[in-house]
Amino acid sequence: MNLINNGPGISRESISRWAETIEGLGFDMLLLSDHVAITSDVNARYPAPFFDPITTLAFVAARTRTIALGTTALILPLRHVLEMAKSIGTIDELSGGRFEAIGVCVGWSEPEYEALGIPFSERGRISDDYLEALRKFWASDVASHHGVYARFSDVYTTPRPERTPQIWVAGLADPVLRRAVRLGDTWHPINRSVAWMTDAYGRLQTIAAEENKPVPTFAPRLYLRITDSPLGEDHVAGEGTPEQIQRDIAALRDVGAEYFIFDPHAPDARDATREPDLIRLVERVAEEIIDLTQGTIRS
Repeated sequence: MNLINNGPGISRESISRWAETIEGLGFDMLLLSDHVAITSDVNARYPAPFFDPITTLAFVAARTRTIALGTTALILPLRHVLEMAKSIGTIDELSGGRFEAIGVCVGWSEPEYEALGIPFSERGRISDDYLEALRKFWASDVASHHGVYARFSDVYTTPRPERTPQIWVAGLADPVLRRAVRLGDTWHPINRSVAWMTDAYGRLQTIAAEENKPVPTFAPRLYLRITDSPLGEDHVAGEGTPEQIQRDIAALRDVGAEYFIFDPHAPDARDATREPDLIRLVERVAEEIIDLTQGTIRS
């Protein structure tokens, strides 16, 4: 489940309730989204305040006991790779080894990059360099990397995660698919139709063959919206009647998906006055769509 960490009314208390509800229902993993500089274009889509995902995961780790932790679409170039790796290693250590997946993306807001003094046009190359550095950092006790954007020698890598977190590469364009094949473990598409993701997964397999590398696993993020009436065939996966959502999950599992991340980030989901409705929405997933104790689709 993607935990909502932005919008009016988001607070320590709401984050606690969300985390405890998601863990209590039996979901496997709790993930958070990211923006660093809330420029006007970001605020129009993801209203302030926007809680930092890494800091918030440290808080969530203290409020939960067993659920795995991670990020969905952490904007990789906006933080230095050493700082990010150390923060994640610290959370993993303090949570008892529960940091399981780091979802990363390049971001879309040019003003956000400008506010942080990072070249927007270089975000893809920075991401590739950082992913190479991150793998080196987590592979040994002392690491060195001499890339274009990240350069360090003989850096001690403690605290380091007990198990190397999976790297989920989020995004939709072909360069993202190639990045997932070359440098990731999992491709993490966000909020698209079953047909679109099926076609893109075919392209991912082609790229993997061209690169002579294994096909990454597949972890789609599904836009969670339960409706009373069926939607059209081109609906975004994860929205529609419970039966439609069940069919979406089954179809994507047949394609090769190994994880499903439910995303309740509807535009009005960021209004904290709707929190009881959103918690009920999450509960309906457990009651009507997925048997979380068995990991199977309800019938």
